[in-house]
Amino acid sequence: MPCLNEAETLATCIKKAQWYLQEYQVTGEVVIADNGSTDGSQNIAIELGARLVNVKEKGYGSALMGGIMAARGEFIIMADADDSYDFTALNPFVEKLRSGYDLVMGNRFKGGIKEGAMPFLHKYLGNPVLTWIGKLFFKSPCNDFHCGLRGFRKQAILDLNLRTTGMEFASEMVVKATLNGLKLTEVPTTLSPDGRTRKPHLRTWRDGWRHLRFLLLYSPRWLFLYPGFFLMVMGFITTIILLGSPRVHSLLYSATAIIIGFQLVNFAIFTKVYAIQEGLLPPDKKLFNLLDQFSLEQGLILGTILFFIGVITSIIALFQWESTGFMALNPALTMRLVIPSVTAIALGLQIIFASFFLSVFQLKVKV
Repeated sequence: MPCLNEAETLATCIKKAQWYLQEYQVTGEVVIADNGSTDGSQNIAIELGARLVNVKEKGYGSALMGGIMAARGEFIIMADADDSYDFTALNPFVEKLRSGYDLVMGNRFKGGIKEGAMPFLHKYLGNPVLTWIGKLFFKSPCNDFHCGLRGFRKQAILDLNLRTTGMEFASEMVVKATLNGLKLTEVPTTLSPDGRTRKPHLRTWRDGWRHLRFLLLYSPRWLFLYPGFFLMVMGFITTIILLGSPRVHSLLYSATAIIIGFQLVNFAIFTKVYAIQEGLLPPDKKLFNLLDQFSLEQGLILGTILFFIGVITSIIALFQWESTGFMALNPALTMRLVIPSVTAIALGLQIIFASFFLSVFQLKVKV
């Protein structure tokens, strides 16, 4: 149990957990990962025979990781120390873990959310939307991403190398478990109103944004790749249509969409490769096979061709201007040549430098 000033409810949670271990003859311990309490929570834990682990680094995720690393058991069940989860009803988690699952998630929407247990925004907006995004981005089977009651095999979670220190730790565990192919399931869980009189540590908008930010950063496809491809395709189609039209102002926007879209696709590739190198994402053989087929030299040739096409068409536009004695030109005619020229130059240079940048990554990556 992570703990930060939970003196009002900590004793109740510890006693329930101890009752469960004794009643069902489960060999285990109650670990309290204290994150700097100032209300005497530490003394309560010690007096009741729980094992106290002091975690200096602040944050929900830090407290949990401190407790996980200190735990002696093969299986761990984690939950908040606010008496919102029933520690006497852990059999579904233990049974699933013993049957071979790596991560067993509680599902509050299937088990029941008692009146007053979850704020309206959390129940009907925050949790459903973030869970839907998580399932869409990562194809996770989990239907309640942020349930605080969950069980897991200790070594399986340690192998995930979880890094976040705040509330987004809950999302990181599910996302990485899914991406790394852990055996995951869920069981119905009841959520009750917590027993504290003080405000909870959770901050709706701040922590909701931190969860959303994490999901976006861990999915380069949805953050960069898909929007980038959309902009490139739509920009290219629109540019082709507008080349024969006098609407050059619209042509400028469509050309810009192509450039921005290409940048986003680059960001998707760079982010994915970097995340794999740093152990944030599992290896992607399809991506590295694709990169192996596309060499630095091929990128340089393609980029150089595009660049010189843009330069040549720019020179043609310059000669057109010269033919008028460098006087005023008809923008509707001139810009239909100038805008594609500038676009080709920009894309050519981006391809050249992106190829160099990816080659630097590939010096380190070995699959």
